[in-house]
Amino acid sequence: MSQDFSQELKKAVDVLQNGGLILYPTDTVWGIGCDATNEEAVKKVYTLKQREDNKALICLVGNDAMLERHIEKVPDLAYDIIDLTTKPTTIIYDNPKGVAKNLIAEDNTLAVRIASDKFCQYLINKFKKPIVSTSANISGQPTPRNKNEISTVILKGVDYIVNLQPEQNFESASSIIKLSNDGKVKVIRE
Repeated sequence: MSQDFSQELKKAVDVLQNGGLILYPTDTVWGIGCDATNEEAVKKVYTLKQREDNKALICLVGNDAMLERHIEKVPDLAYDIIDLTTKPTTIIYDNPKGVAKNLIAEDNTLAVRIASDKFCQYLINKFKKPIVSTSANISGQPTPRNKNEISTVILKGVDYIVNLQPEQNFESASSIIKLSNDGKVKVIRE
């Protein structure tokens, strides 16, 4: 691990622990992140994005164990989807727990992705909690495909900008699949 990588990791974790917002490269697009268990931090993300808080945000976890700590019952099918997909895939689960209330959708679901990007995995594992991941744009504006396309409002609105390039740039958001505990599967975004 390079010194730059370690320093960026430490700075980002410090900001997250203090309820701040970070701008960071994810396994899809540049994201705005915060502590997914901190209601005030989540509120800051909605405010920055100028987004209503009834539009749920995605949450990143580092591994299966963290996923299981924050979802009442992970359907077996979820593990098959996670193992088989080649593109980053977010799954919407029923009955989340241990996250900020304003992160949970009105139908008591939460969109979660196990991060595949090295920086995201290290960050989550060092922080030891799920992190919000939402595209770095004002709600309704196009999703920036790279750091240069991120608006000044977003750049000035976060507490820290991670100074690393993404490992691989997918330049598109993740696929989203809704898995209900009654066995229903619905593709929300391919």
